[in-house]
Amino acid sequence: MNQRNAVFPAGRHDLYTSHAYSAAIKSDDLLFVSGHVGSRSDGSPEPDFEAQVRLAFTNLEATLQAGGCKLDDIVDVTTFHTDPEKQFGTVMTVKSEVFPIAPYPNWTAVGVNWLAGFDFEIKVIARLPQAIER
Repeated sequence: MNQRNAVFPAGRHDLYTSHAYSAAIKSDDLLFVSGHVGSRSDGSPEPDFEAQVRLAFTNLEATLQAGGCKLDDIVDVTTFHTDPEKQFGTVMTVKSEVFPIAPYPNWTAVGVNWLAGFDFEIKVIARLPQAIER
């Protein structure tokens, strides 16, 4: 039977408690990471958009590390944008810094009209490194 094991980064954010969700779930050889936003430690949004995107990636990386993964272990990315037309250039700049070398992970970008006060969210699926070594 598959097991579901919750993963949380150090310095757990208030958002996990206030919205009742896990930062990530380990299941078999995969790490399913919940949507991460550019939240400060108190759960409030970073007001500057580029800084919010960078903080979302920083928060994502902390959860990946807590789950035993790195950015290179990501196989699938979904991002959510409140104003894709205006935001896409900034997101692509940050994304190219985070994933500078091919092969790149799969990526789906979705325009939405609400992200609980945030303007960008990223969720991923990563393969656990020990599963790759099998």
